This record gives sequence, structure tokens and C-alpha cells, in this order.
Amino acid sequence: MMGHLVNLLHGTVLFNNLCFNDFPKFFKQKRYSHTGKFAKFHKFNGAPLAFQGSGDLTNHVGNLFNHKIYFSNGGELNGIPHIQTLREFPREELFGKVVMVRFDSNILVKKVCDKKNQSVSNAVYTIKYLHKAGAKIILVSDWNMNTPEHHTDSVTDFLSEVLQIQIVPLHTIYFKKQAKMNSLEKENIHLLGNLSNFKEEVANCLEFARILSSGVDIFVNDSFSNCHKVLASTVGVTRFCYACIAGFHFEERLNLLKNLAEASRKPYVAIIGGGNLYDKAASFQFLASRCQGFVFVGMMSFQVMHALGVSIPCDLVDRKAINEALDIVRLAQDRNVQILYPKDFWCQKKCDPKQLQVFPSHGILDDWVPVDLGPASLDEIGSTLTNCKKIVWIGPVKFVNSSEYTNGASKLTRILDKLGQNNCEITVVGAMASKLVRQEKSSLSFINIIENASVVWEFLKGRKLPGVMAVDRGYPSEINWNSIYSDPAQSLVVDIGSGNGLFLLEMARRRQDLNFLGLEINEKLVLRCLDSINQYDIKNGYFVATNATSTFRSIVSTYPGELVLVSIQCPNPDFNKPEHRWRMLQRSLIEAIVDLLAPNGKIYLQSDVEAVTIRMKEQFLRYGKGKLDLEYGQSEWLEENPFGVRSNWEKHVLERQAPMYRMMFSKSSGIREV
Repeated sequence: MMGHLVNLLHGTVLFNNLCFNDFPKFFKQKRYSHTGKFAKFHKFNGAPLAFQGSGDLTNHVGNLFNHKIYFSNGGELNGIPHIQTLREFPREELFGKVVMVRFDSNILVKKVCDKKNQSVSNAVYTIKYLHKAGAKIILVSDWNMNTPEHHTDSVTDFLSEVLQIQIVPLHTIYFKKQAKMNSLEKENIHLLGNLSNFKEEVANCLEFARILSSGVDIFVNDSFSNCHKVLASTVGVTRFCYACIAGFHFEERLNLLKNLAEASRKPYVAIIGGGNLYDKAASFQFLASRCQGFVFVGMMSFQVMHALGVSIPCDLVDRKAINEALDIVRLAQDRNVQILYPKDFWCQKKCDPKQLQVFPSHGILDDWVPVDLGPASLDEIGSTLTNCKKIVWIGPVKFVNSSEYTNGASKLTRILDKLGQNNCEITVVGAMASKLVRQEKSSLSFINIIENASVVWEFLKGRKLPGVMAVDRGYPSEINWNSIYSDPAQSLVVDIGSGNGLFLLEMARRRQDLNFLGLEINEKLVLRCLDSINQYDIKNGYFVATNATSTFRSIVSTYPGELVLVSIQCPNPDFNKPEHRWRMLQRSLIEAIVDLLAPNGKIYLQSDVEAVTIRMKEQFLRYGKGKLDLEYGQSEWLEENPFGVRSNWEKHVLERQAPMYRMMFSKSSGIREV
């Protein structure tokens, strides 16, 4: 028989301890610390620009939690939030669920699929991990349609061989017509038809996304190379799945991307190749805030040389990027960032491509065209990079023409390979550079590789990546509960959507034997609440700025005591509509609350909008895993607030003599059939 309503104001209740298995950590973040003195860069135009050994360092996600104020979205790094990952998602919640995996065909659908490649192994592991956890897997992607080996049946056979698991093709996205989701065999993995056949994919058509995700419980995005695009299969489907998380490959690539912003290892130099400076100019604000040097090795170098006053042929200057090049030079001077450009080039005679000759950068003749870096340029680059602790190379060593007789890019790769053997942290970005590195690098060096340069350029421009933003939020780090509460072993009360905190602050004042935690998405309100905590010296109350819908589990699961009460009071009715992607009360939140709540623990729900409270009731009964009962077998609303403490909005509603609709759930202490 269920116990009576727990009066948290007047009684004490003992609960059994809850036990949770720790999720294994599959990735170990490589951490670096700076040692030694900073080296000086070579002189440019006679003016030495030394690397600075002092000054503010860029805040890294992990460093944010040395402070006492916790902001889950405060962990955002250049527009990248901390997201929910498959590694952090409860494995037991995958069993029997229909999981759609958006995989990267550029990684898994290749003639030669090297399983030793980190990207390949992580992408394969995502699928195998889900399969082993008992999920019913639907694979979806796009691939080249122009070759016979890329027809759906051929791709199915190829993936079956790579994964060593039977893949069953579904030749359409309307898979519910072919097989009901509940009847899918978990022993097999299903592959949907090629998304390249559907223009609605690129248009992020909402109806197409709904059909694509119909019957799907959980969406796993493991296609990092598409995260800068707005696609139906990476963004649109997240509106219709109750949990949207990142796969192992996506997480590992995202960590490499975030690492570009970490500037604690100095000197940090950016090697910049390729062209199209006009579209990439915005990236230099980011790079100048982290790097101590720019080394130009591609077509962009001519724009920079022109801005510096170096005489070069007019046809090598992109007129629309002149102002952007001047801005970059000024920015580098203001930030004390050294600029290094090629001092000579291998050039090809226009009328006779077999004729090659080295010219100084300021002395290229009109009937000759640059095809590669010259020997003096490569020597200077090698000398300049000798003492660097961190390097990013983005963009190819590529010019308008090329020659098979010169190999500047290969020589640059060998320079980086040697540095990689001497504790220099190197990241290479782009398909051409990545291919060269895999060919040239020795087994003794460690070089990070990001194949898709477009994603990185968007990140460097400070733009938000749609594929990342669409994934559920996670919480960046464990909270130091000992620094927050005087006694973190006390039972915990959590108020979701705590607003201005009046309810929780008064509860904390009245009940010193309990700890109180407010989770609120509005950072300004949280700061005000924390001011009140400090002003009144409250030792058993705290507030965190976060979206509790996706971070509740990761935050509360680390608390050392028991969770005895969760309250949700007056959620915004507009955000509680079933079709709203960011509605507070989603299945993942309800399941997290039920999982973490102690036996006989309580869930208190109230709103001044009856339809909202009814929907909350229905959702908790539907996704409560059969563990919840209404207190007293409630058939009507609770007449009174059982705590005697009212929220600010509740006071406002009652003052205008409007009704409040309240209910209380209790979690059963035993296990019963649903």
C-alpha cells in the first residue's frame, strides 16, 4: 500500500539508497600542459614580434567549473554547447528502442574502409554498441548515385561486411509501410534508401523529416561532416524523436574541433592554405585571439602579400578581397600576431608547362605562374615552426596550376611529422592535407585529422553548427556538491523551472534538514537567486542555469544523497504543446526523474492552466515505467499547496482568485508489471 503524502515541512522520511552503474568512458581526453619558455618568431620586415608568455588564456569548457557558479550553456565554446552523447546516455534505455543512426557515407561507404582509421573505428563502434545494447537500428545516409557499387543493395552488402552484422535494405524512407517498428528484428540492422534521391533532405522539409523519423524513439547523429548543414536527416528529425544524441565518431570529431580553441599551449601557429579569402576572412578574428602566428601557404598568401605592399602580378590578386586582406594585416598587428608568407615559388611558364623555375615572391615574371612553394619558403617555415607547441594546418598548399615535379605539400607534411614526434600538438584540416598526412606521417608522431574543412571554417567564423545545436544538451561537468552544500548527504529537493526562486529559497529557510536545487534556463534569474543565497548565507540551497529537459539526469545523478522530491510548477503553456521541440516535459526528462527518484519519493505538479496539468499527468503516467501512483488515489485536484510555500506565480494567480490545478505522484517502493 502506498504511503501517505509526505509532508516535507513537518516530517522526516527514510528511503533506500538508489544504485546506478557508471557508464564506461570510451574516450580519454588528451590533456597538455605548457612547459618551457616561449620562443621568439622570426623577424618580419625587420620588426621582431615575440610570442607573449602572459595574458588571458581562452576559457576551456572544463575550466569553467573551477568557479562556484554553474552554467550548463556557459560551457559553450565559440557557439558549441555541451551536448548529450551516446557515451553518457544510459545504456539500459537503449534496449528495445528504435534508434535511427545518421552515419557518414564518406567514412563507411568507401572502396577501401580502413578500420584502423580513428574515424572509421568510432563510426563502426557507434553502430555495434547500439546493436549490442539491444536497440532496433535504422541506418540512414546519402551517397554517390553515379556508380553501380553505390546502389542501395551494394551499399547494404558493403556495410554488412564492414560491421560483420547483417544489414537489411529498405528501398524507401517510408519504412513503416514495409515493417512496423515494433516487429523489427534487433538481430538485423536496417538501411533506408539513399537520401540523395530526395530534394526534401537538403530543403529540411518538415513533413519529410516527420516521415523519416516516424516510429523512431532515439536519434543518433554520427555524421560530423554534415553538422554545418541544415538537413532533414540531421536537424529536422530531432523535432520528432524523444532523445537526440551524438554518436562516438561525432563526439570525437567535435572534441577535436573544440580543441582548436584551447590556447594554453604556446606558441600556437595557424598554417593557412587554399584560397577564397573573401569568404573566410571572418575566421581570422577567432584565430588571432588564439594564435601567435599566421603562416600562409596557398592562394591566400598573394592577398596578404598585396596588403603588405609586396609587388606581385595583378592577376594573382582577388580584387573583391582587398579590404579583407588589409583588415587581417591590421588585426595581426593589433594582436601582435606574426605573419609569415612565402619568400619564393616554383613557377611554371605559361607557354611551356614543362619549364619550371624558382622566383622570389616579389619578382614573378608576367609569363610565369606559381605552382608550389619554393625551397627558401619551406626552409623558413620549418625554422619558424621549430619551437611551436601547437599547430593547426587548414587549407591545401594549392595554386591555380600545379606540377607533378614539385612536392611542397609533402615536404610541409614531413616538417609537421617531425614536430609531432617532439610533443607538438598538431591538427590537420581538409581532405587533401589529411590524405598527405596519412601517407607521409611516421608511426612515432601523433597528428589529429579533421577531414571536412567546411565544418572547421564555419566554426572559426563563429557560426553555430546546426547539426550540433539540434542535439540534446548535456551538462559539461560534475558539480562539486561539497562546495555548494554544507552537508551534501542530506536528501535533495529539485525544482525544475525555478524562476525567481522564491519558492525554493523559502523552502530552504524552513527545512534545514534538506538540500534544495533550482534548475532554471534563464541565467539572469539564476544570478539573482545566487545573490540571495549569498546574501542570506543559505547553506542548503543552490541554483543552476541549465535546460533541465536534457541535463537533469547528468546533473542529479552525481548527487551523493537521495532525491526525495521533484516539483514542476507552472511551466510556460506555449512551450508545453506536444509539437514544440523544446517543450519542458519530454519523455527523456520524465524517465530521468523516475529513474533517479528514491522509492516513495514524490513528484509535485501544478499549473494555473488545466490543460497543461492534465498533459503533465498523462505524460508521467505514460512514461513513468509503471512506478508512479497518484497520492491518495487522486481523482480530483489537490485543493491546497501541501508545502505551505507558494511560488511567485502561484501567489499572483490566487490573488486574482483564479484556480490552481495541483497533483502529487509517489514512486512505488517495489517493482510491478506495467
